[in-house]
Amino acid sequence: MSDENGFMKALKCRECGREYPLEAKHVCEFDFGPLEVAYDYDRIRSVLTRDQIAARPHSMWRYRELLPVAQEPTAGCEVGFTPLIKADRLAKRLGIRELWVKNDTVNYPTLSFKDRVVSVALSRSRELGFKTVACASTGNLANSVAANAASAGLDAYVFIPADLEQGKVVNSLVYRPQVIGIHGHYDEVNRLCAEIAGKYGWAFVNVNMRPYYAEGSKSMGFEIVEQLEWQVPQHTVIPMASGSLLTKIHKSYQELSKLGLVDASGWRIHGAQATGCSPISSAQKSGLDFFKPVKPDTIAKSLAIGTPADGFYALRVMKDSQGSAEDVSDDEIREGIRLLAECEGIFAETAGGVTVGVVKKLIASGKIPAEDSAVLCVTGHGLKTLDAVQGHVGKIREIKPSLREFESVIAEDGKIAH
Repeated sequence: MSDENGFMKALKCRECGREYPLEAKHVCEFDFGPLEVAYDYDRIRSVLTRDQIAARPHSMWRYRELLPVAQEPTAGCEVGFTPLIKADRLAKRLGIRELWVKNDTVNYPTLSFKDRVVSVALSRSRELGFKTVACASTGNLANSVAANAASAGLDAYVFIPADLEQGKVVNSLVYRPQVIGIHGHYDEVNRLCAEIAGKYGWAFVNVNMRPYYAEGSKSMGFEIVEQLEWQVPQHTVIPMASGSLLTKIHKSYQELSKLGLVDASGWRIHGAQATGCSPISSAQKSGLDFFKPVKPDTIAKSLAIGTPADGFYALRVMKDSQGSAEDVSDDEIREGIRLLAECEGIFAETAGGVTVGVVKKLIASGKIPAEDSAVLCVTGHGLKTLDAVQGHVGKIREIKPSLREFESVIAEDGKIAH
């Protein structure tokens, strides 16, 4: 990438279309609409081919022309290209012809999809001259900012709700950032961070750096398509917190189609939420184009955003793609976690349980037809949310060091010794 802006053209308001310089800015001055990175697709089309992508290292940066950095990345260079698992046993249990799991539980370095967005945000922050990075987070983002900032030699502040799962708190503290716990919900944490970003001039990945940060989510969609041998899936089921991941995966499909790298249309995008924080899914099911803010009350803390920044755009994507949304209770979330683990050997956090629970409902209702194929986006590892499943996944069976006692256990199971 030769010129100072790479393949980026400008920041562009998603509402009025006004353009701004490629700086740390996220809101339009005229209508307060969110800003988004605009690219020079004609230039990209002239240089990016399937063969060129295939020859590159297996990371999210194999699609670097479609990611918002001017030069080579300087943070998270190994992030991405996680497995796409053909989940035959889970498909059979749920009653669908074909099911795939995009498994970001093994993403590097912090076992969640947030490593994608942080890799982009920190690389761009360094290009813009920032030395301190920060975020408002429900957990996974804090872990990723802390880890990637440490490896890039940046100072980091992470702001989280004080009642976050201890696994996620420890997974931030170990990298030695400044971790600030706020007594309040994520939306209150986010409001405070907007004030701090304005006063201190730090690079807040999901505030003033949000236009760049959000683009990192597209890499999950690019990988899905490449791993399906350049086919866009019929159905993609995506967990929704802010709604950004859903909108960006849809954008990734659109971009690949626009560039002629896929020949596809008619894909459907479906959103998954927890019933205890379901502003987007409730609006979609009611046929509304807008959502009503809610106060979160769910074990799926990584999805507990009551006022989702991209909720309006997520609703638009589902409507335009003829997709749908659904939500599941805490018990259904735990069942989804168990089902994915039992069938495919993948231990997902609560957001993964939400996605599995929702696809189960969508298949049962016929919104995802049984003869179709679907991809589930599983975004974080279950070791991060052990508190949510503790006491709900069975108990160990204790015996004395005696063959006779073990054989009594085997007899209860109906097993015969060979």
